[in-house]
Amino acid sequence: MSPAPLSDAIVSSTAPVPTKTVASQGKDQVEFVYKNDVHITEYQPLIPPALLIHETPVTDAAKHTIARARAESSAVINGTDDRLLVVVGPCSIHNVDAALEYGKKLKEIAPSLPGLVLVMRAYFEKPRTTVGWKGLINDPDLDGSFQINRGLKIARNLLINLTASGVPVACEVLDTISPQYTSDIYSWGAIGARTTESQLHRELVSGLSMPIGFKNGTDGGLAVAVDAIRASSRPHAFMGVTEAGLAAIVKTTGNNDLHIIHRGGKKGVNYDEKSVQDSKAELLKQLPDRHPSIMIDCSHGNSEKDYRKQANGVEAICQQLNKGEKAITGVMIESNLVEGKQSEPKAGVQEKTDLVYGQSITDGCVSWETTVDFLQKLNAAVEARRSVNGA
Repeated sequence: MSPAPLSDAIVSSTAPVPTKTVASQGKDQVEFVYKNDVHITEYQPLIPPALLIHETPVTDAAKHTIARARAESSAVINGTDDRLLVVVGPCSIHNVDAALEYGKKLKEIAPSLPGLVLVMRAYFEKPRTTVGWKGLINDPDLDGSFQINRGLKIARNLLINLTASGVPVACEVLDTISPQYTSDIYSWGAIGARTTESQLHRELVSGLSMPIGFKNGTDGGLAVAVDAIRASSRPHAFMGVTEAGLAAIVKTTGNNDLHIIHRGGKKGVNYDEKSVQDSKAELLKQLPDRHPSIMIDCSHGNSEKDYRKQANGVEAICQQLNKGEKAITGVMIESNLVEGKQSEPKAGVQEKTDLVYGQSITDGCVSWETTVDFLQKLNAAVEARRSVNGA
Protein backbone atom coordinates (compact mmCIF):
# COMPACT_ATOMS: atom_id res chain seq x y z
CA MET A 1 0.00 0.00 0.00
CA SER A 2 1.51 3.33 -1.05
CA PRO A 3 1.71 6.17 1.48
CA ALA A 4 -0.89 8.93 1.37
CA PRO A 5 0.20 12.13 -0.38
CA LEU A 6 1.43 14.95 1.82
CA SER A 7 -1.63 17.07 1.09
CA ASP A 8 -3.83 14.36 2.62
CA ALA A 9 -1.73 13.91 5.79
CA ILE A 10 -2.88 15.08 9.20
CA VAL A 11 -0.61 17.84 10.49
CA SER A 12 0.34 17.16 14.14
CA SER A 13 0.57 19.86 16.80
CA THR A 14 4.35 19.53 16.87
CA ALA A 15 4.81 20.04 13.15
CA PRO A 16 5.34 23.38 11.41
CA VAL A 17 2.09 25.34 11.48
CA PRO A 18 0.10 25.61 8.22
CA THR A 19 -0.94 29.22 7.60
CA LYS A 20 -3.02 28.92 4.44
CA THR A 21 -3.85 26.63 1.59
CA VAL A 22 -3.20 27.37 -2.08
CA ALA A 23 -4.83 25.80 -5.12
CA SER A 24 -2.50 23.85 -7.38
CA GLN A 25 -3.66 21.62 -10.25
CA GLY A 26 -7.07 21.26 -8.69
CA LYS A 27 -5.79 20.23 -5.22
CA ASP A 28 -5.20 22.16 -2.02
CA GLN A 29 -1.60 22.19 -0.79
CA VAL A 30 -0.51 23.20 2.72
CA GLU A 31 2.00 26.02 3.06
CA PHE A 32 4.21 25.49 6.15
CA VAL A 33 5.92 28.13 8.27
CA TYR A 34 8.98 26.96 10.22
CA LYS A 35 8.94 27.69 13.95
CA ASN A 36 11.43 26.75 16.67
CA ASP A 37 10.88 26.37 20.44
CA VAL A 38 7.21 25.66 19.84
CA HIS A 39 6.73 24.38 23.40
CA ILE A 40 9.07 26.78 25.23
CA THR A 41 7.37 29.63 27.09
CA GLU A 42 10.43 31.43 28.45
CA TYR A 43 14.19 31.36 28.97
CA GLN A 44 15.46 32.84 32.24
CA PRO A 45 19.11 33.55 33.12
CA LEU A 46 20.79 30.90 35.27
CA ILE A 47 23.63 31.94 37.56
CA PRO A 48 26.98 30.60 36.27
CA PRO A 49 28.48 27.96 38.59
CA ALA A 50 31.71 29.95 38.97
CA LEU A 51 29.83 32.99 40.26
CA LEU A 52 27.89 30.99 42.86
CA ILE A 53 31.09 29.23 43.96
CA HIS A 54 32.83 32.61 44.25
CA GLU A 55 29.99 34.00 46.37
CA THR A 56 29.85 30.89 48.61
CA PRO A 57 33.37 29.38 48.78
CA VAL A 58 34.13 26.16 50.60
CA THR A 59 35.75 26.93 53.95
CA ASP A 60 38.92 25.24 55.19
CA ALA A 61 36.91 23.36 57.82
CA ALA A 62 34.49 22.14 55.17
CA LYS A 63 37.36 21.05 52.89
CA HIS A 64 38.77 18.92 55.70
CA THR A 65 35.41 17.21 56.26
CA ILE A 66 34.89 16.59 52.55
CA ALA A 67 38.37 15.18 51.92
CA ARG A 68 38.30 12.96 55.01
CA ALA A 69 34.90 11.48 54.21
CA ARG A 70 35.79 10.90 50.55
CA ALA A 71 38.92 9.02 51.56
CA GLU A 72 37.11 6.99 54.22
CA SER A 73 34.20 6.16 51.91
CA SER A 74 36.62 5.06 49.21
CA ALA A 75 38.53 2.84 51.63
CA VAL A 76 35.34 1.20 52.89
CA ILE A 77 33.86 0.38 49.49
CA ASN A 78 37.22 -0.88 48.23
CA GLY A 79 37.60 -3.23 51.19
CA THR A 80 40.63 -1.66 52.87
CA ASP A 81 38.64 -0.24 55.80
CA ASP A 82 36.42 -2.70 57.67
CA ARG A 83 33.96 -0.10 58.89
CA LEU A 84 30.47 0.27 57.41
CA LEU A 85 29.56 3.28 55.27
CA VAL A 86 26.15 4.52 56.42
CA VAL A 87 24.37 7.12 54.30
CA VAL A 88 21.54 8.33 56.51
CA GLY A 89 19.18 11.28 56.54
CA PRO A 90 16.02 12.79 55.09
CA CYS A 91 14.54 11.51 51.85
CA SER A 92 14.76 15.13 50.69
CA ILE A 93 15.49 18.47 52.32
CA HIS A 94 12.88 21.23 52.24
CA ASN A 95 13.65 23.01 55.53
CA VAL A 96 17.16 24.33 56.17
CA ASP A 97 16.79 24.64 59.94
CA ALA A 98 15.55 21.06 60.30
CA ALA A 99 18.44 19.81 58.16
CA LEU A 100 20.98 21.66 60.31
CA GLU A 101 19.41 20.24 63.47
CA TYR A 102 19.56 16.73 62.01
CA GLY A 103 23.21 17.24 61.07
CA LYS A 104 24.02 18.42 64.60
CA LYS A 105 22.46 15.28 66.08
CA LEU A 106 24.37 13.07 63.64
CA LYS A 107 27.67 14.72 64.53
CA GLU A 108 27.00 14.35 68.26
CA ILE A 109 26.33 10.62 68.03
CA ALA A 110 29.18 9.79 65.62
CA PRO A 111 31.95 9.36 68.26
CA SER A 112 29.94 6.60 69.96
CA LEU A 113 29.78 4.62 66.69
CA PRO A 114 33.42 3.87 65.79
CA GLY A 115 32.47 1.05 63.43
CA LEU A 116 30.54 3.36 61.12
CA VAL A 117 31.46 6.04 58.59
CA LEU A 118 28.45 8.36 58.76
CA VAL A 119 27.49 10.53 55.80
CA MET A 120 24.29 12.58 55.83
CA ARG A 121 21.80 12.41 52.99
CA ALA A 122 21.45 15.96 51.63
CA TYR A 123 19.18 15.45 48.64
CA PHE A 124 17.91 18.57 46.87
CA GLU A 125 16.66 16.96 43.66
CA LYS A 126 13.99 14.28 43.48
CA PRO A 127 13.15 12.00 40.54
CA ARG A 128 9.39 11.76 40.07
CA THR A 129 7.51 8.87 38.49
CA THR A 130 5.06 11.38 36.97
CA VAL A 131 4.79 14.85 38.52
CA GLY A 132 5.31 16.44 41.92
CA TRP A 133 7.74 18.61 43.86
CA LYS A 134 11.17 18.10 42.29
CA GLY A 135 13.21 19.29 45.23
CA LEU A 136 14.63 22.36 46.92
CA ILE A 137 16.82 23.40 44.01
CA ASN A 138 13.95 23.30 41.52
CA ASP A 139 11.29 24.89 43.74
CA PRO A 140 12.72 26.18 47.04
CA ASP A 141 9.55 28.05 48.00
CA LEU A 142 7.27 25.02 47.51
CA ASP A 143 4.82 27.14 45.58
CA GLY A 144 5.47 26.33 41.94
CA SER A 145 7.46 29.52 41.37
CA PHE A 146 10.60 27.55 40.41
CA GLN A 147 13.15 30.03 41.75
CA ILE A 148 16.06 27.81 40.71
CA ASN A 149 18.79 30.42 41.23
CA ARG A 150 17.55 30.89 44.79
CA GLY A 151 17.37 27.13 45.26
CA LEU A 152 20.98 26.68 44.17
CA LYS A 153 22.15 29.35 46.62
CA ILE A 154 20.18 27.85 49.52
CA ALA A 155 21.45 24.35 48.75
CA ARG A 156 25.10 25.37 48.46
CA ASN A 157 25.00 27.44 51.65
CA LEU A 158 23.44 24.58 53.58
CA LEU A 159 26.02 22.09 52.31
CA ILE A 160 28.87 24.39 53.33
CA ASN A 161 27.37 24.92 56.79
CA LEU A 162 26.94 21.18 57.33
CA THR A 163 30.43 20.23 56.18
CA ALA A 164 32.04 23.15 58.03
CA SER A 165 30.47 21.77 61.21
CA GLY A 166 32.04 18.36 60.53
CA VAL A 167 29.11 16.58 58.86
CA PRO A 168 29.92 15.06 55.44
CA VAL A 169 27.09 14.96 52.91
CA ALA A 170 25.75 12.67 50.18
CA CYS A 171 23.61 13.31 47.12
CA GLU A 172 21.82 11.69 44.22
CA VAL A 173 23.23 12.81 40.88
CA LEU A 174 20.01 13.44 39.00
CA ASP A 175 20.97 15.75 36.13
CA THR A 176 24.18 16.64 34.34
CA ILE A 177 24.28 20.40 35.08
CA SER A 178 23.67 20.85 38.82
CA PRO A 179 26.87 18.95 39.84
CA GLN A 180 28.87 21.98 38.68
CA TYR A 181 27.19 23.96 41.47
CA THR A 182 27.55 21.52 44.38
CA SER A 183 29.67 18.45 43.60
CA ASP A 184 32.78 20.05 45.13
CA ILE A 185 31.08 19.66 48.54
CA TYR A 186 29.72 16.12 48.39
CA SER A 187 31.68 13.15 49.74
CA TRP A 188 29.54 10.38 48.21
CA GLY A 189 26.84 10.14 45.57
CA ALA A 190 24.27 7.77 44.14
CA ILE A 191 22.88 7.13 40.70
CA GLY A 192 19.24 6.12 41.00
CA ALA A 193 17.48 3.09 39.61
CA ARG A 194 15.92 5.14 36.81
CA THR A 195 19.25 6.56 35.60
CA THR A 196 21.80 3.78 36.22
CA GLU A 197 21.38 2.73 32.61
CA SER A 198 21.78 6.28 31.28
CA GLN A 199 24.90 6.87 29.19
CA LEU A 200 24.91 10.55 30.19
CA HIS A 201 25.11 9.65 33.87
CA ARG A 202 27.76 7.00 33.35
CA GLU A 203 29.90 9.53 31.49
CA LEU A 204 29.35 12.13 34.20
CA VAL A 205 30.31 9.70 36.97
CA SER A 206 33.57 8.94 35.17
CA GLY A 207 34.65 12.51 35.96
CA LEU A 208 33.26 13.04 39.47
CA SER A 209 35.70 13.42 42.37
CA MET A 210 33.77 11.31 44.88
CA PRO A 211 32.76 7.66 45.33
CA ILE A 212 29.50 6.73 43.60
CA GLY A 213 27.02 3.91 44.08
CA PHE A 214 24.83 2.60 41.25
CA LYS A 215 21.42 1.25 42.21
CA ASN A 216 20.03 -1.92 40.68
CA GLY A 217 17.28 -1.40 38.11
CA THR A 218 13.66 -0.94 39.13
CA ASP A 219 13.08 -4.56 38.14
CA GLY A 220 15.68 -5.62 40.71
CA GLY A 221 18.22 -6.67 38.08
CA LEU A 222 21.91 -6.24 38.82
CA ALA A 223 23.27 -6.27 35.26
CA VAL A 224 22.68 -2.56 34.59
CA ALA A 225 24.60 -1.56 37.73
CA VAL A 226 27.53 -3.84 36.87
CA ASP A 227 27.60 -2.44 33.34
CA ALA A 228 27.53 1.08 34.79
CA ILE A 229 30.56 0.38 36.98
CA ARG A 230 32.44 -1.01 34.03
CA ALA A 231 31.55 1.99 31.87
CA SER A 232 32.18 4.72 34.46
CA SER A 233 35.57 3.36 35.42
CA ARG A 234 36.78 4.09 31.89
CA PRO A 235 37.82 7.46 30.36
CA HIS A 236 35.18 9.33 28.37
CA ALA A 237 34.81 12.44 26.23
CA PHE A 238 31.40 14.08 26.16
CA MET A 239 29.60 17.41 25.91
CA GLY A 240 29.24 19.24 29.20
CA VAL A 241 29.24 22.61 30.94
CA THR A 242 32.22 24.29 32.61
CA GLU A 243 32.16 26.25 35.88
CA ALA A 244 31.97 29.38 33.75
CA GLY A 245 28.71 28.06 32.31
CA LEU A 246 30.13 27.47 28.85
CA ALA A 247 29.51 24.42 26.70
CA ALA A 248 32.65 22.30 26.47
CA ILE A 249 34.04 18.93 25.50
CA VAL A 250 34.76 17.21 28.81
CA LYS A 251 37.47 14.55 28.96
CA THR A 252 37.71 12.28 32.01
CA THR A 253 40.07 9.71 33.49
CA GLY A 254 37.39 7.32 34.76
CA ASN A 255 36.28 6.80 38.36
CA ASN A 256 37.36 3.68 40.25
CA ASP A 257 35.52 4.42 43.52
CA LEU A 258 32.32 2.68 42.46
CA HIS A 259 29.98 0.10 43.94
CA ILE A 260 26.45 -1.29 43.58
CA ILE A 261 23.41 -0.56 45.72
CA HIS A 262 20.70 -3.10 46.43
CA ARG A 263 17.43 -1.14 46.59
CA GLY A 264 14.91 -3.90 45.92
CA GLY A 265 12.63 -3.96 42.92
CA LYS A 266 9.47 -5.29 41.35
CA LYS A 267 10.45 -8.85 42.28
CA GLY A 268 10.74 -7.98 45.96
CA VAL A 269 13.45 -7.19 48.49
CA ASN A 270 17.14 -7.97 47.96
CA TYR A 271 18.68 -7.39 51.38
CA ASP A 272 18.48 -11.11 52.22
CA GLU A 273 21.51 -13.39 52.39
CA LYS A 274 20.76 -15.22 49.13
CA SER A 275 20.48 -11.97 47.19
CA VAL A 276 23.74 -10.71 48.68
CA GLN A 277 25.56 -13.96 47.91
CA ASP A 278 24.24 -14.03 44.35
CA SER A 279 25.42 -10.45 43.78
CA LYS A 280 28.75 -11.16 45.41
CA ALA A 281 29.34 -14.11 43.07
CA GLU A 282 28.32 -12.06 40.05
CA LEU A 283 30.61 -9.18 41.02
CA LEU A 284 33.55 -11.52 41.49
CA LYS A 285 32.84 -12.99 38.08
CA GLN A 286 32.22 -9.76 36.17
CA LEU A 287 34.65 -7.47 38.02
CA PRO A 288 37.35 -9.80 39.35
CA ASP A 289 39.85 -7.01 40.04
CA ARG A 290 37.49 -5.22 42.43
CA HIS A 291 36.33 -5.84 45.96
CA PRO A 292 32.72 -7.12 45.71
CA SER A 293 31.18 -4.07 47.34
CA ILE A 294 27.45 -3.95 48.12
CA MET A 295 25.52 -1.17 49.83
CA ILE A 296 22.00 -2.04 50.91
CA ASP A 297 19.32 0.64 50.69
CA CYS A 298 16.80 -0.22 53.41
CA SER A 299 14.19 2.09 51.89
CA HIS A 300 12.55 2.25 48.45
CA GLY A 301 11.91 -1.24 47.04
CA ASN A 302 13.48 -2.86 50.08
CA SER A 303 10.91 -1.26 52.38
CA GLU A 304 8.06 -1.94 49.98
CA LYS A 305 7.21 1.77 50.31
CA ASP A 306 6.60 1.43 54.05
CA TYR A 307 9.29 3.35 55.96
CA ARG A 308 8.74 1.19 59.05
CA LYS A 309 9.92 -1.89 57.13
CA GLN A 310 13.42 -0.42 56.95
CA ALA A 311 13.85 -2.23 60.27
CA ASN A 312 13.64 -5.54 58.40
CA GLY A 313 16.53 -4.55 56.18
CA VAL A 314 18.66 -3.42 59.11
CA GLU A 315 17.99 -6.69 60.92
CA ALA A 316 18.94 -8.77 57.86
CA ILE A 317 22.14 -6.78 57.40
CA CYS A 318 23.13 -7.22 61.03
CA GLN A 319 22.57 -10.98 60.82
CA GLN A 320 24.90 -11.22 57.82
CA LEU A 321 27.55 -8.99 59.40
CA ASN A 322 27.40 -11.12 62.54
CA LYS A 323 28.43 -14.08 60.37
CA GLY A 324 31.44 -12.16 59.05
CA GLU A 325 30.14 -11.06 55.64
CA LYS A 326 32.62 -8.63 54.05
CA ALA A 327 30.78 -7.87 50.81
CA ILE A 328 28.28 -5.64 52.62
CA THR A 329 30.17 -2.36 52.80
CA GLY A 330 27.35 0.15 53.14
CA VAL A 331 23.81 0.86 54.28
CA MET A 332 21.34 3.58 53.32
CA ILE A 333 18.55 4.67 55.65
CA GLU A 334 15.86 7.31 55.11
CA SER A 335 15.49 9.09 58.42
CA ASN A 336 14.26 12.42 59.76
CA LEU A 337 13.61 14.19 63.03
CA VAL A 338 9.96 13.10 62.94
CA GLU A 339 8.77 9.78 61.53
CA GLY A 340 6.44 9.35 58.58
CA LYS A 341 5.65 11.87 55.89
CA GLN A 342 3.23 14.68 55.11
CA SER A 343 1.79 16.02 51.90
CA GLU A 344 3.64 18.81 50.16
CA PRO A 345 1.85 22.16 50.51
CA LYS A 346 -0.58 23.08 47.76
CA ALA A 347 0.28 26.41 46.16
CA GLY A 348 -2.20 29.09 47.16
CA VAL A 349 -3.94 26.81 49.65
CA GLN A 350 -1.43 25.81 52.31
CA GLU A 351 1.51 27.77 53.71
CA LYS A 352 4.94 26.28 54.36
CA THR A 353 4.50 27.28 57.99
CA ASP A 354 1.68 24.74 58.26
CA LEU A 355 4.10 21.87 57.72
CA VAL A 356 5.23 19.64 60.58
CA TYR A 357 8.81 20.62 61.43
CA GLY A 358 11.32 17.86 60.72
CA GLN A 359 8.94 15.58 58.80
CA SER A 360 9.43 14.51 55.18
CA ILE A 361 7.26 15.79 52.33
CA THR A 362 8.45 13.04 49.97
CA ASP A 363 9.09 9.43 51.10
CA GLY A 364 8.31 8.40 54.66
CA CYS A 365 11.26 8.30 57.07
CA VAL A 366 11.96 6.69 60.44
CA SER A 367 12.29 8.99 63.45
CA TRP A 368 15.56 10.17 64.95
CA GLU A 369 15.05 7.86 67.94
CA THR A 370 14.63 4.85 65.63
CA THR A 371 17.67 5.98 63.66
CA VAL A 372 19.83 5.90 66.79
CA ASP A 373 18.64 2.35 67.47
CA PHE A 374 19.49 1.29 63.90
CA LEU A 375 22.95 2.85 64.06
CA GLN A 376 23.78 1.23 67.38
CA LYS A 377 22.74 -2.18 66.05
CA LEU A 378 24.83 -1.74 62.91
CA ASN A 379 27.85 -0.62 64.94
CA ALA A 380 27.55 -3.71 67.17
CA ALA A 381 27.30 -5.91 64.07
CA VAL A 382 30.51 -4.43 62.67
CA GLU A 383 32.25 -5.28 65.94
CA ALA A 384 30.88 -8.82 65.68
CA ARG A 385 32.16 -9.11 62.10
CA ARG A 386 35.61 -8.09 63.25
CA SER A 387 35.57 -10.79 65.91
CA VAL A 388 34.51 -13.46 63.40
CA ASN A 389 37.19 -12.41 60.92
CA GLY A 390 39.89 -12.03 63.54
CA ALA A 391 40.35 -8.32 62.94
